[in-house]
Amino acid sequence: MTSSDKFRALVANRFKFRLFMLKNLPAAYFSGLQVKEITEDKAVVSIPFKFLTKNPFRSMYFASQAMAAELATGVLALAQVFGRKPGVSMLVLGMRATFHKKVIGKVQFTCTDGQLIKQAVEKTIATGEGVTVEAKSVGTDKDGIVVAEFYFTWTFKAKSI
Repeated sequence: MTSSDKFRALVANRFKFRLFMLKNLPAAYFSGLQVKEITEDKAVVSIPFKFLTKNPFRSMYFASQAMAAELATGVLALAQVFGRKPGVSMLVLGMRATFHKKVIGKVQFTCTDGQLIKQAVEKTIATGEGVTVEAKSVGTDKDGIVVAEFYFTWTFKAKSI
């Protein structure tokens, strides 16, 4: 079992991953984010519309959407750097977003850029140079309508031994 498989198993265990979020991502924990699916290629994260995620305009706060969208890309990145020898640091370098529709219910964000992220991590390990990759996260409502698109630029750098 690879280290990325071990991380995906951790995420798949709802109880363990909720503890991980409580310790490391308390805003995500209290906002109710859930990883619905994670494979080597794809991650799906949902966020409910509730008191902690709403804005004064009776819709979901854009920052709540950004948190869920980032987690959809971030769990794919974490899966690739988890337990690596040498270690690999990761950081969001940039973000841009487009909002298509007012959100008044639960939203799911899907990222299908797992292979791009994996290639970036493999490249930094092979070369020792920093590598950036842009990952897309698409938010859809309960009817499957696209409500937002986020693009996160991740940077990866292999740590010195």
